[in-house]
Amino acid sequence: MLRPIRKIYQFIVDKPIKKSGIVNHRYQVLEMIGSGSYGMVYLCRDLLTREDRILKQLRPSRRKAMNEIKLFHDEVSVMGNLKHHRMPVFYEAFSESGHYFYVMSYIKGVNLEDEIFQNKKTFNEKESLLFVAKLIQVVDYLHKKDIYHLDLRIPNILLKNNEPYLIDFGLAKQEKPNQSNENDRKELKLQDYYDIGDILLYLLYTTYSSKTKKALPWTEELSLRQETVLLVKKLLRMEKPYSSIDGILYDLYVAVKALEESE
Repeated sequence: MLRPIRKIYQFIVDKPIKKSGIVNHRYQVLEMIGSGSYGMVYLCRDLLTREDRILKQLRPSRRKAMNEIKLFHDEVSVMGNLKHHRMPVFYEAFSESGHYFYVMSYIKGVNLEDEIFQNKKTFNEKESLLFVAKLIQVVDYLHKKDIYHLDLRIPNILLKNNEPYLIDFGLAKQEKPNQSNENDRKELKLQDYYDIGDILLYLLYTTYSSKTKKALPWTEELSLRQETVLLVKKLLRMEKPYSSIDGILYDLYVAVKALEESE
């Protein structure tokens, strides 16, 4: 019974900021471009710099719960530690009239999910592997800073000049070496690896055309090189999982090389 009540409460309380509304005397809302369980995201014009920015707001229905506010501040902390050309740039965080916001750069790219499902973009086996290799380099940057994304999915990847840009750090965790044990960090790392494997499967399926109504395992539906199959299985923990990104990149190189030699 609690869930329907919560949904009704959110519907009443979580009203988006109106178009042309100005936040913090600086950010003029152009449109709401997304919303999730915890946040509402707007494309805004920075009236000071005349540049477009992304404004993220903690849902009004969640702004009075201390644990929700802490999660929002944790996200702000993670964003403030990111300095990578394929991730958003963090500018500032603030509260206004009891609401919580932060501002980041606007990446003018196309969402990978939209590209696949609306624009019918496809990736062959080699293209899938090379794309994931680029994505892994971004994830490697995070892991070297003890940051784990934990929500690596195609809706959280933007395409710009055929390069993957990583967004939405709402579930990300930054671990401090003296506050967590090695097993905890290993599990977080493996979760990101698993999600990379899931993304790779999505890409590989973009060229798949079903010839039967019977659902089969991906190992039977997809015609892949054995090197690619092993890579996916290790990412998805169907085989002994990877212990490092270097291991993933090596197997990616082997899989791409095998494809090139067969061309």
